[in-house]
Amino acid sequence: MKSDAPDDQPKPGLRERKQARARNTLIAEAMRLFSAKGYDETTVDEIADAAEVSRRTLFRMFETKGDIVLAWTRGMTQTLTEALAACPADMHPADAMMHAFTSLVPRIAANRQDTYAFVFLIEKTPSLHTVSLQKYGKWEDCLADGLARRITERKNRKAAARLMARCGIAIFRTALDEWIRLKGRPALVPLLQNTYALQSSLWAAPASAEP
Repeated sequence: MKSDAPDDQPKPGLRERKQARARNTLIAEAMRLFSAKGYDETTVDEIADAAEVSRRTLFRMFETKGDIVLAWTRGMTQTLTEALAACPADMHPADAMMHAFTSLVPRIAANRQDTYAFVFLIEKTPSLHTVSLQKYGKWEDCLADGLARRITERKNRKAAARLMARCGIAIFRTALDEWIRLKGRPALVPLLQNTYALQSSLWAAPASAEP
């Protein structure tokens, strides 16, 4: 009987590997140009030239510039999913989620300057607003799925996981807003951790007696 083990799965051939490399190069060069020149100011021809592919090849892989950014964000979603799944089973779900977010930060770019440029690009380019919302929607789904597997003692665990995922994204986005306000000067991970602590302290505070 044929085994279902991963080793028995067909490996990508030379053509598929070359296509994957070309695709990854296109994404990397596009993001570099977008962050350096601006999304709207960067042309498809410039991206193709930087990646050393034809315009036709680019359009076979991506219909629009926005699709290139979406492809980049899908890589971030996969990293977030894998980081959450890799956390110890006995780690508190909220702590596991925040560990996944902090693990994501080094994967955005190779250094703080480029990371800030990418974050600013995605968060502050009006043309990419829809892309940014799609990214956060995917993040919410993957986090909710992963957290639901960790929240085992609640009958409403799926609702609790969805709520926790949305709160986590709110923490992440708030930390990014603060990082952008500070022009990327502080390290992002401690800022993210401080924002998480702030959110935790706010929820732990006594309810106000005011009507």
